[in-house]
Amino acid sequence: MSGFFGVISKTDCVSRVFYGTDYHSHLGTKRAGLSFYNAKGGFQRAIHSLEDGYFRTKFENDLVNFSGSAGIGVISDTEAQPLVTSSHLGKFAISTVSKIINADELEDAFLKRHRTFSETSQGSVNPTELTAMLIADGDDFISGIENVFQNVKGSCSILILTENMIIAARDILGRTPVIIGKNGDGYAIASESCAFPNLGYEIDKFLGPGEIVRITADGYEQIRKPGVEMQICSFLWVYYGYPPSYYEGINVDEVRYRCGAALARKDKVDADFVAGIPDSGLGHAIGYANQRKIPYMRPYAKYTPTWPRSFMPQNQVTRDLVAKMKLIPNPAIIKEKRGIFLDDSIVRGTQLKDNTRDLYNEGIKEVHMRIACPPLTYPCEFLNFSRSRQGLELATRKAISQLEGKGEVDMEKYSNPETDEYKVMVERIRKNLGLTTLQFQELPDLVDAIGLPKEKLCTHCWDGSSYFKNSK
Repeated sequence: MSGFFGVISKTDCVSRVFYGTDYHSHLGTKRAGLSFYNAKGGFQRAIHSLEDGYFRTKFENDLVNFSGSAGIGVISDTEAQPLVTSSHLGKFAISTVSKIINADELEDAFLKRHRTFSETSQGSVNPTELTAMLIADGDDFISGIENVFQNVKGSCSILILTENMIIAARDILGRTPVIIGKNGDGYAIASESCAFPNLGYEIDKFLGPGEIVRITADGYEQIRKPGVEMQICSFLWVYYGYPPSYYEGINVDEVRYRCGAALARKDKVDADFVAGIPDSGLGHAIGYANQRKIPYMRPYAKYTPTWPRSFMPQNQVTRDLVAKMKLIPNPAIIKEKRGIFLDDSIVRGTQLKDNTRDLYNEGIKEVHMRIACPPLTYPCEFLNFSRSRQGLELATRKAISQLEGKGEVDMEKYSNPETDEYKVMVERIRKNLGLTTLQFQELPDLVDAIGLPKEKLCTHCWDGSSYFKNSK
């Protein structure tokens, strides 16, 4: 995942872009960048790696060199950006939140036309540079962004900084959000609305799927109407989104409370306390505990001063070690107790298995795991989720392989909670992870908790149902 933030105002906006971008740090672990424009100095830019540090510490020393009343920033899980591009459309800076499945195909098409790429990302073309080249193939920014929508297979939301405006475009199927905030000095554009309140902005508009707007300090203009189809990622509410954020006017933590309550209404297991796996499991657990009137307690303390994000190190062994380091069990809460634990999802299950073992080592009697979404059975094809969401690395695929061996598997029967295959798969996952009991959210309950029609949500990782534009 990645996230971007931009400001265009009547006064200098450097500090607001800096802090607004920092509020997207939970979305990316690889690179970050800032770009500003002012009439005297032109375009300014800085890009740093986040693999060995944090956004604020990496960029604080750059701020004295920046000035301008318009700027954009990005936290990226993949490529270096923003990029500053010179084309027949003029000079512009660009950031994207994207996953381009057909990047190799598009790269080959450009190379056959003798075009040159200067940026790389993980051994391939930089997706943001590829997006910039598709835009520059248009007669203007509108037709250029339409070119992106027509040619990119995957997803792509775009933020463009020119000499006199910011242009924001939401992915053609709205898989990732783009939100406009307003204050008395101008406008901000964000992936996460939680960046707005402490910087003095109020939510003014949620861009629709494929919508494009041109923004100045005095206002904004719609230059492409939104489409009817939408496939916004459901996992934003379940896990990726920050609790105070809103997407489509729906608050993240309220959805998590409803998810927990839905799980509680279908559960009768006895327990002494309810707990959430920090951080994204907390909202789900509060909703569960409130529904069942079981005390909410904190059997783990998350040590954040030096280990705030378990997924930052790129080496998997190091990530697993950091994940263990950050959660400290409290024997006073768990010894000889029965606990119900809420988490957002089970991906590989490695960390959960380690956490469960630690709980038993500290004397817990029972570990009942409740998961806020259905089992992840299909790797994500639309967004840059964790690389561990691929193939047999998924806990579900591992369990199915143990049950059926290698070869073709009918995944539909493992995605339906009414089938015997589903029940056997869940039981095998439970045994693999050492849990007392295990229950997953059913998809209709998750859809109800979000509050949008099923056809407006991407639920592909659970039921394989979503699609690319024009491919249904």
